[in-house]
Amino acid sequence: MKYKILCSDIDGTLLTTKSEVSDFTISEITRIKKGTKITLVSARMPSSMHYIQEKLAINEQPIICYNGALVLDKDNQVISSTIIEITSLHKLHRLSEPFEIDLGLYFQDEWYVPRNSVRVEREIHHTHVTPIIRATTDTLADWSNRNIGAHKIMMMCTKESADAILPILEEKMGEILHFYRSNDTLIEVSPKSVSKLSAIASLLSPEETLKDVVAFGDNYNDMEMLMHVGCGVAVGNAREEVKAIADYVTLPHTENGVAYFIQQNL
Repeated sequence: MKYKILCSDIDGTLLTTKSEVSDFTISEITRIKKGTKITLVSARMPSSMHYIQEKLAINEQPIICYNGALVLDKDNQVISSTIIEITSLHKLHRLSEPFEIDLGLYFQDEWYVPRNSVRVEREIHHTHVTPIIRATTDTLADWSNRNIGAHKIMMMCTKESADAILPILEEKMGEILHFYRSNDTLIEVSPKSVSKLSAIASLLSPEETLKDVVAFGDNYNDMEMLMHVGCGVAVGNAREEVKAIADYVTLPHTENGVAYFIQQNL
C-alpha cells in the first residue's frame, strides 16, 4: 500500500501504554516518514501531543487537537480554531450542577478543573500536563472577559450521572455540540461544526485527496475519519462499532497495532 498521509489517534491507538510510544512504533514511523506525512489527530491539548511528536521526530508536521477544534502548524501557530461559545458553556454548567459533574475546560494550552481528584491526577500522569485548579464559575467569568470559549470540555462523571445526563445533553444541546462517551465516567464535548475528518481535509494540498490518507483509531470519535479516508484501520481494542466500519483491523494498541500494520502494509 502507498499513502501520502498517515493520520493516527493517540490514546488507545498509537500509544502502547497510556503515555508512552514504543520503540517499534518509533522505528516504523521513522522508516516511512520521508515519503509519508505523519499527522497526530487527537482529543488532547497541544502540549500533551508535542512530546509524542518529539519522540517520533515529526515536529515539522501540523497537529490536530481537540477532535479537530484546533489545528496548529509546525511553529505552533493556529491554522484553524473553533470554540464552544461562552453562552453554551454557561448552559452546560447549569445542566451539570444537579448531577455534581466536574467540568474540565480547555482552551488552546489552558486547562482548568474545579478541584483535584483521582481522575485529574490520572490525566496529569498520562498527558504530562498540569491543570489550573479554580472554580468553574471563575473560569467562565475570566473567559467571558477575554471573549474566548472552550475548544473542548471534559465532563467527569460517575457512570450513573453520565447515563442520566447524556440524553439530556443530546436533547438540549445536540444540535451544536458533539458528545463523545470516552468511557463509562467521561463525556467529551466539542463543537459540532468540526471533526477529526474535517480537520484532516483542511490540511490537504490541492494535489491531495482523502483517498491519499491512511488513518488509525479506536473510539466513536474516530469513526467518521476511518469511514471516509482511503484506508481506515481500527486497532484490535477498538469498540466493536469502530471495527465494523473499518477497512482493516490490526492488533491492539498494547501489541503495537499501528506499527504492526505499517510494517506489514506500508
